[in-house]
Amino acid sequence: MRTARNRIPLVAGNWKMNFTAREAESHAQKFKKLVAAVSGVEIVICAPFTALHSLHKTLSGTKIMLGAQNIFYEEEGTFTGEVSARMIAPYCSHVILGHSERRSLFHETNQDVNKKIKKALQYGLKPIVCIGESLAEKRAGKTKTVLKKMLSECLVGISKKDAKRIILTYEPIWAISEGEKDMAESEAASAETVQEAQAFIRGQISKKFGKAVSEQVSVLYGGSIKPSNAKKLMAQNDIDGGLIGGASLDPAIFSKVVKLMRD
Repeated sequence: MRTARNRIPLVAGNWKMNFTAREAESHAQKFKKLVAAVSGVEIVICAPFTALHSLHKTLSGTKIMLGAQNIFYEEEGTFTGEVSARMIAPYCSHVILGHSERRSLFHETNQDVNKKIKKALQYGLKPIVCIGESLAEKRAGKTKTVLKKMLSECLVGISKKDAKRIILTYEPIWAISEGEKDMAESEAASAETVQEAQAFIRGQISKKFGKAVSEQVSVLYGGSIKPSNAKKLMAQNDIDGGLIGGASLDPAIFSKVVKLMRD
């Protein structure tokens, strides 16, 4: 079982490119009723940019926080199609950065993520920073090497004070959605495997920023989390919550995961 600590579990739903503004509002209305009485866990919904304004109103007065799924690292200018931290700061408390889909589909680098982290922090946003290895890297025994490099490059120039505001997410690409199809059953992510990786991440934070900081930083799991495995994952000492994809799209399922992941 997990040991006593001060970190409050956090569950963030990543809606990805789903829902119009009206659909998002409808889902949020249903979800907030289902978790109205829930305590002992922090909840964030990371919605598409187009839904942030309406969701900010819908979630006002609730315990549910609002996050974006990305930002650009400049404030304004000739960057067609991009959205800045300054634009979302009036609505959001959190922002996902470095998600594996951003890295693979849009070729974002650790250096890009580093610049985005700094801009998010400048505007008072809490970055949910994703790192994780591919199936090929896992099979080659490079998990810790990859995680160490990603952390080192993503956190260049970050102070101890700002490090406390960053939420890290271990997102093994091989354990999410399409990645699972290429795996043998024996390779499936167990709670113990996830714990080992997340303990390593916390250890790296301790080396860079000190043990006190590492004990304050939340490390979420961004693999496939569902009602069937949520409780076992949360029994591990270094799993502080989850970044939930598909399961967050259904208010009933998402609320069930939230309840299972609280202290």
